[in-house]
Amino acid sequence: MSAPAPSPAAVVDAEPLPRQDEVLTDAALAFVAELHRRFTPRRDELLARRAERRAEIARTSALDFLPETAAIRADDSWKVAPAPAALDDRRVEITGPTDRKMTINALNSGAKVWLADFEDASAPTWENVVLGQLNLIDAYTRTIDFTDPASGKSYALRPNEELATVVMRPRGWHLNERHLQVDGQQVPGALVDFGLYFFHNAQRLLDLGKGPYFYLPKTESHPEARLWNDVFVFAQDYVGIPQGTVRATVLIETITAAYEMEEILYELRDHASGLNAGRWDYLFSIVKNFRDGGPRFVLPDRNAVTMTAPFMRAYTELLVRTCHKRGAHAIGGMAAFIPSRRDEEVNRVAFEKVKADKDREAHDGFDGSWVAHPDLVPIAMASFDAVLGDRPNQKDRLREDVDVKAADLIAVDSLDARPTYAGLVNAVQVGIRYIEAWLRGLGAVAIFNLMEDAATAEISRSQIWQWINAGVEFENGEKATPELARTVAAEELAHIRDEIGEEAFTAGHWQQAHDLLLKVALDEDYADFLTLPAYEQLRG
Repeated sequence: MSAPAPSPAAVVDAEPLPRQDEVLTDAALAFVAELHRRFTPRRDELLARRAERRAEIARTSALDFLPETAAIRADDSWKVAPAPAALDDRRVEITGPTDRKMTINALNSGAKVWLADFEDASAPTWENVVLGQLNLIDAYTRTIDFTDPASGKSYALRPNEELATVVMRPRGWHLNERHLQVDGQQVPGALVDFGLYFFHNAQRLLDLGKGPYFYLPKTESHPEARLWNDVFVFAQDYVGIPQGTVRATVLIETITAAYEMEEILYELRDHASGLNAGRWDYLFSIVKNFRDGGPRFVLPDRNAVTMTAPFMRAYTELLVRTCHKRGAHAIGGMAAFIPSRRDEEVNRVAFEKVKADKDREAHDGFDGSWVAHPDLVPIAMASFDAVLGDRPNQKDRLREDVDVKAADLIAVDSLDARPTYAGLVNAVQVGIRYIEAWLRGLGAVAIFNLMEDAATAEISRSQIWQWINAGVEFENGEKATPELARTVAAEELAHIRDEIGEEAFTAGHWQQAHDLLLKVALDEDYADFLTLPAYEQLRG
């Protein structure tokens, strides 16, 4: 009897791209297909569990630490694996998409780590997915360069020892990749991004003295972390590298994950390197999960919710304590300011705020923090240098003074601030402007001197939805209603038309972005993620 024919690999359904054959090799696609067949059924079960948990939160308006995992939290004996040398000092991390110019600038930025982002800072056009992978391959083989067609300026890599260590962020579990199918089914974007990157670069990175390091986004529970751990175990065996080579930093950017930090580290303990405090997605998750919990869960304007708000402070203090108890890095939040080339006063005020934020994180015990722009690297570096000195981290600061109760994490009403009409206007402005850029294939967008990504669009549309459904009355006497949101959105659309001119307005996706924002902000049936309906409209 003849041996069975090998099952076909993943099928690409897209227009060919330059040099795609270097990424979409038969061997790489076979690996992605194997990941899909082994792990997508569990992914589907975990997404169903998310819906069940959300229904329970809607019923109880409460969350608590899990009684069934109390033994893991009480066991002081376990720690995560020691950090590899390339990830021991993470005092400043820069974030951004993997386009060619950003790849060079981020690696050259002076930051210790670059979060190479296939998730919220990248609109998942097939071109961005494939060419982003190619740019990283070219960076590791030092065959990358870039000349800006507008300015004529050329960009090239510094020597290897001066480059940031790459920690790559794949898409979240909820997103599929429509251009890649296995057995007639779309492959989860997370497995596409992870699979292609790992297959091509794992051994190459080891040869460079580093390794395949990942940021895991949108995790909602420790079983989701267990799924990632199983993916890592399988992948390392598949390509023949030692177990424990992979390192993963998990973003604690959902309210449910905040109650399972120790369990998440435990599930990934042979591959874990830290946790990160992701602010905007965290607030979005609070609104999403407690959207029908009544007035005590209504958030004020997003810019009024600083990291010093009591419920946010509880979250970050618990994260530092949890990480250091288990030997993991605690990485702080984003400094999203984009320096102005025209207004030094704007820069001066913003730089002071960035410095205060990074000083606070360093003094609270964080081992590092994020910035969105190379000009912020020296500011954040100075804050952490002042506390760390020559030490690579401060994991020895156990923060045993921290005692966070379950209720502290959702004490939204402890913040003395209310939604304002200006906050509604800002949410509409940011929502329309970001979605329009996303529909053009841009995931990281400078809006009003801040680097916005999909997380800020999520909090914008979620706050509009929440304020309307909670019947919020603003300080000017106007009530949050669908009609008011439509009026503000129409005014913003007219303002954009005047601002950029008729030709640019017509060439963009402004009406489409306006309509999509209002759909996800006003629909009675709240969409779990803005990017799901947006992806249906994304061309390419």
